[in-house]
Amino acid sequence: MHMPTLRRRWTIDDLRDLPDDGNRYEVIDGELFVTPAPALKHQRAAFLIARLLDDYLAREQIGEVFVAPADVTFSSTRVVQPDVFVIPLANGRRAERFEDVGKLLLAVEVLSPSTARADRVSKRVMFRDEGVSDYWVVDLDTRCIERSTPADSRVDVVVEQLEWLPGGAKSPFTMDLPSYFAQVLDG
Repeated sequence: MHMPTLRRRWTIDDLRDLPDDGNRYEVIDGELFVTPAPALKHQRAAFLIARLLDDYLAREQIGEVFVAPADVTFSSTRVVQPDVFVIPLANGRRAERFEDVGKLLLAVEVLSPSTARADRVSKRVMFRDEGVSDYWVVDLDTRCIERSTPADSRVDVVVEQLEWLPGGAKSPFTMDLPSYFAQVLDG
């Protein structure tokens, strides 16, 4: 006898009913992802990238950097909180809400054991589908950044210098990865 598979399809409305318990709740294509509070080295890694991006964006004036927790809502079944993300300016001004611009210039996730599958598979596919121009997965264990773009289904593994030139920028953002990982992990 065939047994039907009962699988709940989560939406943004369902998230509002969840407890404020310190976990991060995200929905990707109707699937609920629950992530516990990150470790200190994870936060150090995210904060340093955000700080470097903030310095760059202060010069380039094309967008603004944010850190989790902050909802990025693409649809009723796609709500995520990237560790670090950049949204473009809205008509030359800072946006009040993500919905004012509706897109990301960059999304960054720092790997944790509990997030590796979501970060490397579900989110990579979703960000590519949503046209996010750059998606970086920071792997602290291997001291590399996995870079994805919607134009190429392959993942570029960067170990020396990461360069990012978003639309509208006059000069690229560059990050020396050995120095970055030394500050995060060895300092």
